[in-house]
Amino acid sequence: MADQKQDSSEEALIRAPAIALQEIGGLGRNFLREVGSMFWFIMHTFEETIERLRDGRAPFRAVSFFRHAERAGVESVPLVALVSFFLGLTMALLTGYQLQRFGTERLIPGLVAISFTRELGPLMTGIMLAARIGASFTAELGTMQVSEEVEAIEAMGIGPLRFLVAPRMLALFFLMPCLSTVSNISAIFASSLISKAYFSIAFPYFLDLVSDSLLIRDLVTGVFKSFLFGLLIAAIACYRGLNVKGGAAGVGIATTSSVVTAITVVIGVDTLYNIVYVNFFPT
Repeated sequence: MADQKQDSSEEALIRAPAIALQEIGGLGRNFLREVGSMFWFIMHTFEETIERLRDGRAPFRAVSFFRHAERAGVESVPLVALVSFFLGLTMALLTGYQLQRFGTERLIPGLVAISFTRELGPLMTGIMLAARIGASFTAELGTMQVSEEVEAIEAMGIGPLRFLVAPRMLALFFLMPCLSTVSNISAIFASSLISKAYFSIAFPYFLDLVSDSLLIRDLVTGVFKSFLFGLLIAAIACYRGLNVKGGAAGVGIATTSSVVTAITVVIGVDTLYNIVYVNFFPT
């Protein structure tokens, strides 16, 4: 009996690495399948939209685009500005005390400006929009999918991708750089208040330090990231919404998955972009 137990435990130890590799392979396969599905989802959306434009007809109603643009852009300004304002205050205050020990507190304006224009502005805006607008898009489209409204649209001969997805993607794609700019301005303004109150840096001198520190490629990098993040967030939100299964519970699961996936993808893409940028365009 003892020999049989020993043999079974040895077999389990031998099979454990194979089972682990099998699980890793399954996760990798599912990941690649999701990436491929997302890529073709974006491509089919653009294909339907372009075909409609070639026929000389509008792919979607202009009022739909402006409605989503208002929701994603105008209504998000207070949230983005407020969060960025507090982040700018905190960053200027904490870094300022460390720099003051070495007598280099005049580096605070450039530090905050470069950090937000190149990195924190697009990143924090993307995270906030993924949580606020991405969840909304997924819930809306998921509810339409569950109630069979999407099938009804297809039955009327209307392409659901260019009619439902395209205006949402374009709205977030074009409004994301604007919100990122609001984030940058809010954070820089907050850091100017801290610089004046705690480190005796006058506002005109603060602006001179900011303009001397920022480069054109810092602004271009932030704008490019904003466009990319806006497209990814909208695509993920709409993809999850149109693939909802399981009724109301499925809508909740898809909404949670949309927010988590969008935030993870934004941070991951931002990291990869920074690695490529630093290697090919070192400062």
